Amino acid sequence: MISVVILGAGNVGTHLVKAVQAAENLNLIQWYSRNPKAIKFPIKDIEFCHDLDRLKLADVYIIAVSDKAISDLSKQLPFENRLVVHTSGSVAMKQLDMKHRRGVFYPLQTFSLTSEVAFSEVPFCIETMQKEDSKFLKTLASEMGSPSYMINTEQRQALHLSAVFINNFTNQLYRIAHELSDFKNINFDVLKPLILETAKKVQTISPYNAQTGPAKRNDQVTINQHLRTLESHPEYQSIYELLTKSIKNTHGFKKL
Repeated sequence: MISVVILGAGNVGTHLVKAVQAAENLNLIQWYSRNPKAIKFPIKDIEFCHDLDRLKLADVYIIAVSDKAISDLSKQLPFENRLVVHTSGSVAMKQLDMKHRRGVFYPLQTFSLTSEVAFSEVPFCIETMQKEDSKFLKTLASEMGSPSYMINTEQRQALHLSAVFINNFTNQLYRIAHELSDFKNINFDVLKPLILETAKKVQTISPYNAQTGPAKRNDQVTINQHLRTLESHPEYQSIYELLTKSIKNTHGFKKL
């Protein structure tokens, strides 16, 4: 039985708590949050902790807090030479205090408190200082039903950047589309099959080959029409022009 302490009560921390609780061979012995009110989804049979000095000894401590808080929290942990990992996609492993056995346990997925996540679809990106800790974290991911990959800091930061384009920026484009359809009294549900088909297509076809639309066809008549429609929203017009130019001029990412 692997004993686990999770530090953080945000989106990632809360979902990790649920996943660990559901795993047969994992034992969540404590859930830490500095602010007692931050835990919005109390779960039965969990010991809550709001004082770092009261942390119990565990096999692994998973820090799931904001990026800017990771380093300071790791320094405040009242022990040393224990396996301490963070869940950030962009923070270097070396930001964890050197008194610990350091690692990264980054779940590459989007998390919301109101949406359940199947951890079989949550790949974990793993990085450690010691080889035996890598094996341990792969076992931890497996017990949660998740695939895992050995990813170094540079690769993980590239993945995180890619994830921002795929998730955050795409969702903003969904929001703009929702606003445009609302403006013309069109039910956004009409667009949902297109959203699903676009996501499904990329599972089997490279994005390089899946691109369609007026920019791909160099259909300037349609492009100009769209730009005229967006004249009252210059910020959206700029986004449209930028993405259109990007589609037309895709030559691949230049290595630095």
